[in-house]
Amino acid sequence: MLLWASLLVLAPVRGQLAFPKPVISLHPPWTTVFKGEAVTLTCNASRVHAAENIKRYWWYLGTQTLREIPGNTLKARVSGTYKCQIQGSSPSDGVSLIFSSDLLILQTPHSVFEGDTLTLRCQVKGREKLAAVKYSWNGNVISTSWNSQDLLIPRASLNNSGNYQCIGFLEGNHYTYRSNNRIIKIQELFSRPKLEVTPPQPTEGGPVNLSCQTELRLERSDTLLSFIFFRDPGVMLSNWSRSPEVQLTAIWREDSGSYWCVVAAVVPSIRKHSLPLQVRVQGVPVSGALLETQPQGGRLLAGERLVLVCSVAEGTGDTTFSWHREDTGECLGSKRQRSRRAELEVLAVGGSHAGRYYCMADNGHGLARSAALNVTVTGTWRNRGGLIAAGATGGLLSSLLLAVILWLYRRHQRKSGDGFLGNTARCHTATGPGEAARAGCPVPVELPQLYGKRQVYGNVPPAEGDLVYSEVQVTQLGQEGAGRDAHSSTRPFPSTASSSRTSLEDKHASVVYSAVKTQLPQDSAGEVRSQDEDAMEGYENVQFA
Repeated sequence: MLLWASLLVLAPVRGQLAFPKPVISLHPPWTTVFKGEAVTLTCNASRVHAAENIKRYWWYLGTQTLREIPGNTLKARVSGTYKCQIQGSSPSDGVSLIFSSDLLILQTPHSVFEGDTLTLRCQVKGREKLAAVKYSWNGNVISTSWNSQDLLIPRASLNNSGNYQCIGFLEGNHYTYRSNNRIIKIQELFSRPKLEVTPPQPTEGGPVNLSCQTELRLERSDTLLSFIFFRDPGVMLSNWSRSPEVQLTAIWREDSGSYWCVVAAVVPSIRKHSLPLQVRVQGVPVSGALLETQPQGGRLLAGERLVLVCSVAEGTGDTTFSWHREDTGECLGSKRQRSRRAELEVLAVGGSHAGRYYCMADNGHGLARSAALNVTVTGTWRNRGGLIAAGATGGLLSSLLLAVILWLYRRHQRKSGDGFLGNTARCHTATGPGEAARAGCPVPVELPQLYGKRQVYGNVPPAEGDLVYSEVQVTQLGQEGAGRDAHSSTRPFPSTASSSRTSLEDKHASVVYSAVKTQLPQDSAGEVRSQDEDAMEGYENVQFA
């Protein structure tokens, strides 16, 4: 049991990567110091570790284990590569220290990341002082200082990596001293991003997830990064966000193209672009074409509205729908739209629209045809049109009849002197046998009282409900007959007054009414009613000359 417990304790230390590896920091920050000096190393655990739960730290010099201590610091005085480890993690990255016995050394930091300020210090041993210092990079002098100041390179980039050296001039000494060469490698704060698309071959209409993958160095794990996504040519798919992912709810074939993402660190200001990734959106072929009609069943009356509805069960992108007659081979029309359903409308069907119909759908990835559907049309346009025409004619005749009744009523009012137009004051008619009417003025209308005298055509028996003939005239006197005596009318109508009349030869008569009328009903004594209102009610079909 004790052996098994020991193995459980040592197992994580021997290589299990349950937690991220720790990071070593230096104080002072230089990796090169003079012999006799000391550098304090600190083993920094990641944030996932709780400090109170860490009981032991292990330190290594090269491949040799130095010690196991409860604290996380170590005083180093020997040149070599140092590592540390905590329970549940792998060993840290090594830190190489140089304890030099030279008179002049170049001191550099352990790690420098892009965007940091690179600091170089040229240090002389003991109490000596430098009168002037030169710094070189890859054999080229890049800076000269007469007061031995440090060299600062702000916002270091990967291009600042290389071989550095310093040259010092001691006060009161004409000798020149050169430091050891130090190779400095500027480290990436985060790696160049890589865009990943899921699924790698998306289909039209489906969602797509874009992920901008990058790696942030553990030493700078607290650096804040922002992400943004683009599509060629320069279409921005998102705003700047702390999230490395963005989801497109639906992608279409025209969205195919080059995609990339950008990662930026706010402090320091660094941006990196991913390589472009070509995305090809796959279309889904149409299938399951179906033709339906409105009204359902395809049975219509002539003149009704017919809608042919074509739909597909599957298919993406722009689809071309077309409608066809199976019996004639005729194409009725087509529509192209981004939909799984389209309609073709016939405003009013006739007998020629009866037949078998089908539809087809094509989205460029596949073609689908529906089954044929039978459409029947009952009735004819002529019958429906006749009913409409009859209704319109009846309405027109009713309007004309109403106008005639109003005209006759006003005419009757003028004759009786009660008309509101005052015609008696405007047109003077003849008052006696010797006085002629003024030219251009109408004479009184003659309304033969046929029913009172029982005067009808001889070949028409005067029974109730039979037809008689009546006529209304407007007569004007001619120039020659102004002074003649009146004679009886040559029409087959009896005289209605004892006063003389003007002969028809000297009159200009205009017929304004003629009709075949139904005889008015008789009273109990067998006499026909002769009241004016009864006569007026029987008049129809007035015609204007």
